[in-house]
Amino acid sequence: MLGIEKPIIGAPMGPFYTTELTIAVSEAGGLGVLSHTNLYGKSSIDEMKKNMEYVVEHTDKPFGFNIRTARMQPDSPALCRAIPKFIMKNPKIKEQCRYVITSAGSPRMIRNKTFEKLVESGSQIKHFHVAPAKWLADKCISTGVDGLVLTGTEGGGHQSYEKISTLVLQQQVKGAYPDIPIIACGGFASAEGLAGAIAMGAGAIAMGSRFIASEESEFHQNYKNIVPSATAKDTELVTGFLGPIRLWKNKYSASHGLVANKEEKMAEEAALSAEALIKDQKHYEQTYDGDIEDGAVLLGQSIGMINSIEKVSTIINDIVGGAEKILKNIGSVVK
Repeated sequence: MLGIEKPIIGAPMGPFYTTELTIAVSEAGGLGVLSHTNLYGKSSIDEMKKNMEYVVEHTDKPFGFNIRTARMQPDSPALCRAIPKFIMKNPKIKEQCRYVITSAGSPRMIRNKTFEKLVESGSQIKHFHVAPAKWLADKCISTGVDGLVLTGTEGGGHQSYEKISTLVLQQQVKGAYPDIPIIACGGFASAEGLAGAIAMGAGAIAMGSRFIASEESEFHQNYKNIVPSATAKDTELVTGFLGPIRLWKNKYSASHGLVANKEEKMAEEAALSAEALIKDQKHYEQTYDGDIEDGAVLLGQSIGMINSIEKVSTIINDIVGGAEKILKNIGSVVK
């Protein structure tokens, strides 16, 4: 479906840049994914266009991109209109861009006339949406998505109020929709994880934390260096800009509680001033600049399995090669 050699996909990691990482993942046979980037007050539309142009200058492999369609993300409607139009006007980008993943909001936003024209024009792009709960998977299916990214509560970044694990979520959705393409995400960083996801019916896994701890990623070295010595207990769920979010435990995360539901989060938003929202967003920029104490450091529980910072190609080859061996040996275990 996506034209890739290996079932490994980069997880969306906005608002941070993942341009070099996208190239490295795609070149290694997986699918690199450009993040929805809006750091430092820059135009997310301009940044996405520049990032796409840069990617196709440095690889001829397939890649994808992410748009966060949350109600607190005011630039997303414009992105959903502008980027499909931009892709349609650029033959090389149109050929290589095979995947759009929407997240943190409604999957309907990208299903506009411009996107439909892109599909009708011969583009092979496929639309996946992040579903962290069964009820959201149901909504995604009703909108006609091409596939689902099932993200459990183990994962870093944006989460659901339900706190469902990847293991349970994948079984729920696969049982209800056996034919829908699934990418499993949240808690993956090993050969065992990939083998397990495939055995349970996923077509691929998406990884975030494992790729943060790679040589090619644009993340600050201070950020990367957290991972090898961290444990699975070193992250926690707190209230983020768009809802629950899993962060590395530090001074910033300690100052944030955890709302219980969407209604509580919306009430909290209504009480916040514009200045307070902008101030909170700056903590993500601090992280990108290397401040890992006062910054919002997005990491998942899989950091407890990652012991080193490696090249992207090494990470992908080790995980895929190990998973192949595990799956080949299953026959001797299950008789």
